[in-house]
Amino acid sequence: MLGLAFTACKSKKEVAQSPYTTDPSTQPKVFSVPTADKTTETVKEEPKVAEKQPVAMRKEQVTFTSQTDKEQNEVNSFFVILGSFSQLDNARNYRETLLNQGFTPIILHSETGYYRVCVNSYQAESDARNRVAQIRQSYPQYSDAWLLIKN
Repeated sequence: MLGLAFTACKSKKEVAQSPYTTDPSTQPKVFSVPTADKTTETVKEEPKVAEKQPVAMRKEQVTFTSQTDKEQNEVNSFFVILGSFSQLDNARNYRETLLNQGFTPIILHSETGYYRVCVNSYQAESDARNRVAQIRQSYPQYSDAWLLIKN
């Protein structure tokens, strides 16, 4: 009788079923496919063409923070901007960073109170847009370059 008590109380172990689980025996089999020999097939990748992103533009009245910059750029109306800062010291630090990368930045003071760090200025909008595209392609970290139009 003791033997019957232990064997009769045995529970059946079943895998818990849920609508979110699947039976492992019905899982699809995954096979690896050998890779093709690279000597038999060569694939040339097309060079990636930089996508033309729209160039943000903003009209503002600006003053030059340096008399030399004013004399050299006063006739230009389109300025390529890489940075805007509320503090002049931050703009000067950024200017130094850009100088080390080969740019010739100037700092403009906007009517909005921001100091704009400009790397090029032009009389023609098309020249300025071409420079923005060139900067975006050569320096991906400056993909947010934009144009300031002097009022």
